[in-house]
Order: sequence, then structure tokens, then C-alpha cells
Amino acid sequence: MTTATMRAISQDALGGPEVLQYVEVPRPQAGISQVLVRVHAAGVNPTDWKHRAHRMFLGPPPFVLGWDVSGVVEATGYGVTLFKPGDEVFGMLPYPHAVGSHAEYAAGPARAFALKPAGLDHVQAGALPLVGLTAWQALIDTARLSAGQRVLVHAAAGGVGHVAVQIAKAHGAYVIGTASAGHHDLVRGLGADEMIDYNVTDFAAVVRDADVVLEMIGGDYPARSLATLRPGGILISLLPFSPDVAAEAARLGVRAEVMLAEADHGGMTGIAALVTEGKLRPVVAGTFPLADAAKAHELGDTGHVAGKLVLTMP
Repeated sequence: MTTATMRAISQDALGGPEVLQYVEVPRPQAGISQVLVRVHAAGVNPTDWKHRAHRMFLGPPPFVLGWDVSGVVEATGYGVTLFKPGDEVFGMLPYPHAVGSHAEYAAGPARAFALKPAGLDHVQAGALPLVGLTAWQALIDTARLSAGQRVLVHAAAGGVGHVAVQIAKAHGAYVIGTASAGHHDLVRGLGADEMIDYNVTDFAAVVRDADVVLEMIGGDYPARSLATLRPGGILISLLPFSPDVAAEAARLGVRAEVMLAEADHGGMTGIAALVTEGKLRPVVAGTFPLADAAKAHELGDTGHVAGKLVLTMP
């Protein structure tokens, strides 16, 4: 019996984009409570190029990267009731270990997915899951954002940032974003009320009484962001920060949290609803055929992508 195969982007070593290889690998199967999705598009995120280059959560290669999925259900495993073959779905494979969407097929828990909104094509839908869930879980689940609150979003033109701006606005928040001047019009067009050019203005000197800060830059940004919060506010960082930040947060009477996005059917359903209501749209900075994944990584490595990069399948 011949094992079914698929095309994928794999790597045998850590390093630059040149380590990525377009190869044939075994096709996964839908296990218990899983769906097998024929991938039409898959976003590329900073965590992809970081895992490509550095030993992080996945251990040593070989591995196939990618967590974002938009595609069509090919098969369902035992016990799945949410979807049937032929359904168009999008979602995030459970982060970090259930990786592998930069391939023609991906298998994952049925409840990691939601029905793809009819108003999104697969490229747009493939751009949303990881950044959408990150922003949703930070703002809605962790900060419990409510109307009228002030939200500071760092890197507001980036993948997570540009979605966070829209989710915050959809929930009635006043949104302040940091980005280079060339991206201000883009982010204002997504709903930001104020923009700060981090190249010329110290955000910590001009932002006060924020209820929520969403931070994904690292360095001294978490510590500096604490000064922008009102008592009782919350800093949510997507990168680790030092014990000094936690201590200073406690002294100031604010919360400081580090979070990783989790696969979440409820979150994906909420994101899909915002899309359907016209309150959320992804910005796609560029698309690349799967075989050209290295070119997407090269662009991502520059650190100046506004929106998302997406791989499309053969």
C-alpha cells in the first residue's frame, strides 16, 4: 500500500530562509476528534521565522512550520460533529506543538476551527487565525475590555496589532497605536483614534490613564508601558519580561501578564462574527506560492511588514 504524500515546506537545520525546503512528506490523517483540512492558504507569522532560526518550543528540526489554516475539510475523525467534508473552515493549529500548516494538508482538533466567513476568501481567512486569536484572547478574555476604555496597541500596523485595533474598536474602546509615520494612515483607516510615531515621540511621555496595553516588541517596552496605565490597568505582553517589570507593576497597582494564544473554537467564532458584521478585515501585505516560502520569510525578517504575509497552495 502506497502512503499518501503531500508537498510541504520543511527544514533539517535551524538558520536563515535558505534552510527551508520544498519537499514531499507523508500526508496526515484525521484522528479522533480531528479534521483533515486541505489547506488553501496559511499565514506566516513572526513565530514562524523565529522558530526557523532559533531553538524554541519545537526542539530540533526537522519540522514543518505554520499554525494558520484556511481550507476545506477533507475528512473527519471519529466523534466530530461540528464539520463535514466540504466545509470551508479556518483556524489555528494548537500552539506551539501542533504545528504544520505550511503544507497541502493539515490535521487538527475540530474545535480549533470555525466556519470561514463567506465574505472572506481563503487568503484573507488564512491571514487571521493566529493574530486574531492573540488579539481576542488578550483584549476580550484577559483584559475583559469594555466600551469606553483606553487601549494602547504597540506595533499597531503589524499582524497582531492591526487586528487588535479593530477588535478594540468593535468593542467600543478608544485606541492609541504606535507605528512608524508611514503606517499611520493604514492604522487610522482601521479605526485607531490616535497614532504615535515611535521614531520621534516617547509614548511613555504622552500616554496616560490607559486601561490596557498590548505589547509585542520586548526590550524596554514592557517597563516603559507601565507608566501609561491607570491604577487597576493591565499590561499584556506577548514576550517574556523581567521580574523587575512584575515587581514594578505590583508597586503601581497594575497587572502585568505574559500570554500565548491558544486554539479556540469560541474565539474563532467571535472573530468570524466580527468579519461578517464588517468590523474586522485582515490586511494582506503579500502572498507567496508555497514553494516560495523562503521569500516570505526573507520579507518577514525585515521586521517592517504591515499586515500579514500568506502562503498559497498549489
